[in-house]
Amino acid sequence: MTREETLAFFAKREDAWRQRDPAALALGHAEDCTVESPMFSTVKGRDAIQRSYESLFQSFPDWDHVNDPPLIDGDRVARPFTARATHVGKFMGLQGTGRRFEVRGVMLTDMKDGLIAHERRIYDFAGLLMQVGVLRGKPGF
Repeated sequence: MTREETLAFFAKREDAWRQRDPAALALGHAEDCTVESPMFSTVKGRDAIQRSYESLFQSFPDWDHVNDPPLIDGDRVARPFTARATHVGKFMGLQGTGRRFEVRGVMLTDMKDGLIAHERRIYDFAGLLMQVGVLRGKPGF
């Protein structure tokens, strides 16, 4: 993919994120794609990836996902992001708490044939869990 094609691909995905559209998001992944995520562990295959997006939006229906400009090196793309949402649905065995969270991270993506072939999501999952009340912790010194 050219740089311009890569930018267009991820711009289209940003629309799908804003619409919270699991099917459209899943279509950006190859059939045999693997996604590594602190929230969903390792998910393989487009159908399973779509189910993970569906689960995400059931737990956090107001999910707001904002990307910084991507860093592109050939078929490898790093996309820093900020996500904000309210814990409304069941998550990690806990019913919705109504608590908001904000987390920053990066998605490391390998592209192949115009689709995401592999994606690794890195973010402060423990911080997210503390913000929604799944984990409790003491402030650090």
